Amino acid sequence: MDISIVVPLFNEEESLPELCAWIKKVVDENAFSYEIILVDDGSTDQSWSVIQNIRKQHPAVKGIKFQRNYGKSAALNEAFKAASGNVVITMDADLQDSPDEIPELHKMIVEDGFDLVSGWKKKRYDNTFTKNIPSKLFNTATQYVSGIRLHDFNCGLKAYKRKVIKSIEVYGEMHRYIPVIAKWAGFNKIGEKVVEHRPRKYGKTKFGIERFINGFLDLASITFVSRYGKKPMHFFGLFGTVFFLIGFFMSVYLIVTRLMDPETGLSNRPPFYIALTAMIIGTQLFLAGFLGELISRNAAGRNTYLIEETAGMQ
Repeated sequence: MDISIVVPLFNEEESLPELCAWIKKVVDENAFSYEIILVDDGSTDQSWSVIQNIRKQHPAVKGIKFQRNYGKSAALNEAFKAASGNVVITMDADLQDSPDEIPELHKMIVEDGFDLVSGWKKKRYDNTFTKNIPSKLFNTATQYVSGIRLHDFNCGLKAYKRKVIKSIEVYGEMHRYIPVIAKWAGFNKIGEKVVEHRPRKYGKTKFGIERFINGFLDLASITFVSRYGKKPMHFFGLFGTVFFLIGFFMSVYLIVTRLMDPETGLSNRPPFYIALTAMIIGTQLFLAGFLGELISRNAAGRNTYLIEETAGMQ
C-alpha cells in the first residue's frame, strides 16, 4: 500500500464526510493505493456513526473508536500500530489541513529520501495572542533543546516512512514531539514543507492556551526520558556524587578544625548541618538512581488503551 492517512478526531461529525471525499479525490487523481484510518478519541457527538456510514461507501476507510477520550497521542499511537502504508501521513480532522498536500509529502518521503516531513503553517488563521505568540516561543525552545530546525513542531500535517512510525511510541501528550522522538530513535533526515492553513469551517478549536504550558513541561520530560530513561544512574548518580562530596569534604574540614582547636564546637555551627544535609541528599539521589535502574531494567510492555470498537481493521 502506498499511503496510510491517519486522522485523529474528537467531535468532528460535520467535517468528516467532506474530508474523506477530498482525500479520496486527491489520492485517486494520483493513483495511490491507500487507506484512511479515522480514530474517534471518545467523541460525544455522532462522529462514530458518520465513520460507519462513510465506510459503507468507501471500504478504504477504517475506524478505531476509543471507550473514552485519551488524547491525540493515544489516537496516533494506536493508528500507527494499525497502519500498513509505506508512507504514513497524519492530518487533523477539522479541514484546516489540506489533503492537496498529500502528493508532495509522499514525494518528499519516497523520492527525496526524508524519514519524516513536518508541515509548516507559515500563514495562520488563528488568534495571534492565544496561539501564534505562544507557538513561536514553544517552537524556539524546542529547536534549542532538540537541535531540530523546524518552524512548527505542533503541525498535525506530517509524513513518515513506515519504519519511523513502527519504531517509536507516542504517549502522554508527546504527539507534538514526534520529530524529537524520531531523531532520538536514529531517524535524522527530517524535512519541512510549507503547507496551507485553512480557516476552521465547522465547530470550534479543542485546544486552549494551557496546552503550551503543558508543552514546555512535556519538553522537559521527554528530554530527560530520552537521555536518561535507560541510564537513570548517570543523572541521579552525578548529582548524588556532587552533593555527597560537598558534604563529605565539609565534614572533614569541620572535624580537622575541631581536632586542631578543641574549643571549637561542631553541632553549634551552621556548616555542620549544611554538610549533613548535603550528604543525606547525595545518598537519596544515589538510591533514586538505583531504583531507576531497577525499574528501567524490569519495565516491559507499552501503554495500552481500551478500544471499544473497530471498523474495517484486521
